[in-house]
Amino acid sequence: MIYVSHRMREIFEIADRITVMRDGSVVGVRDAVSTSPNEIVQMMVGRELEDLYGVRTVAVDETATPTLEVRGLSSGPLLHDVSFSVRPGEILALAGLIGAGRSDAALTIFGAVKRRGGEILIDGQALPLRSPNEAMAAGIGFVPEDRKRQGLFLQLPVRENMSSASLPMISRLSLVSRRQDRTLARRYAGQLGLRESAIEVPVGTLSGGNQQKVVLARWLARVPRLLILDEPTRGVDVGAKAEIYQLIRTIASEGVAVLVISSELSEVLGIADRIMVMREGHGVGELDAADATEKSVMAMATGVQEDAS
Repeated sequence: MIYVSHRMREIFEIADRITVMRDGSVVGVRDAVSTSPNEIVQMMVGRELEDLYGVRTVAVDETATPTLEVRGLSSGPLLHDVSFSVRPGEILALAGLIGAGRSDAALTIFGAVKRRGGEILIDGQALPLRSPNEAMAAGIGFVPEDRKRQGLFLQLPVRENMSSASLPMISRLSLVSRRQDRTLARRYAGQLGLRESAIEVPVGTLSGGNQQKVVLARWLARVPRLLILDEPTRGVDVGAKAEIYQLIRTIASEGVAVLVISSELSEVLGIADRIMVMREGHGVGELDAADATEKSVMAMATGVQEDAS
């Protein structure tokens, strides 16, 4: 049997031998019993696992006015009286179990779910944010959890997907400038490591990692103040994950406030500056990512007292 996967747990449960490929070439073969997930990931991405998430290069200004502040945010049946803030250049992660209300918070901030209580402040100013259009006008970008159903026009080319949130910027008298459209697509294709020829192919034909880059490019083109990323690396391979983490780091270093929602605790701990833990629709506490562990995050997320031992 030949089994193709990038899920480490499955690979080590099933395989006898592991062949690692990168950029179309075999970079090594290992017996499963004599190697480790860390070694396999290093072979896949060409770097040490510890370097996968990158490092912060610009310190967060703790005195700066938060780009985003939510006070007592409530919506629907799953979000109750949640409060947190994100400063310019900071990466805040929302952690918690499925159904904890993390995505509901993101959708409410973006105006896609009706708010029934609380305030949303952008740069210190309370805004209604009753629709995605109002959120976009306030400088908010949103990469949804399900890129195929919520984030992409699968039959349209990469170029049109990249520019779809920037049409007013590249249009005149309601007519899109094809020249500006192509210029925008080429610019972000180059930044994100996509071949220039790929901008004219249907985005649905790309790999999961490249599809996610296209969704990211759409919002980068608008130069957001706040970028919300819901499960930013779901369904992408390890190499693409490393590129997306580096992109998130770069975005934050340019002063953009970043709100990340992830179900992968290693990702939360690796990319975030602070962690807001949610449980049953409530915010139950914050942790500094430098001091947090998977155990401490899960203890808060489940409400189970962490064993002092």
